[in-house]
Amino acid sequence: MVSTNEFKTGMTIAYEGNIYQIIDFQHVKPGKGAAFVRSKLRNLRTNNVLDITFNAGVKVEKAQIDKEPMQYLYADGENHIFMNMETYEQIEIPTVRVKYELNFIKESDQVEVMFYNQSEILGVIIPEKVSLVVAETVPGAKGDTKTNASKDAILETGYLVKVPLFIDQGEKIIVNTTTGEYVQRDNK
Repeated sequence: MVSTNEFKTGMTIAYEGNIYQIIDFQHVKPGKGAAFVRSKLRNLRTNNVLDITFNAGVKVEKAQIDKEPMQYLYADGENHIFMNMETYEQIEIPTVRVKYELNFIKESDQVEVMFYNQSEILGVIIPEKVSLVVAETVPGAKGDTKTNASKDAILETGYLVKVPLFIDQGEKIIVNTTTGEYVQRDNK
């Protein structure tokens, strides 16, 4: 059990039959009445974000989330196959659990798979920034130097992102997986 006074960003809790990750919280001490904690929580099963207010000092159950490094192998219908690199054990994760993350991972990429109570698969954790190849984009017009001008580009995973005019097809770019936005060219 953990008290609401001990909340930390990123902590996972079990509350009312669901598993939540704390995105943000604020201790509020009004002039009148009891103190309380206003929190923003992400449901790890549905990915919905909720605002929940707790009385200060209330105890909630801390959820034990295990993370295992795995390799993404391939898609099989509505499931995606991941393999533990040490035991070679393979698991299936339904598309709904990894829909957003699939925009940024390709076959043979390393990810961390989250488990609750070592049996329930909650989803995958991907790096904050990934390098991907631009599969399709229109060529930039020569001499077009508008400040902050951008164009659409489709990445090798099928994800559509806005890129600067100077980015060409076949180039590697770095994308922020949290915002889904272009960061910079990958010069490696």
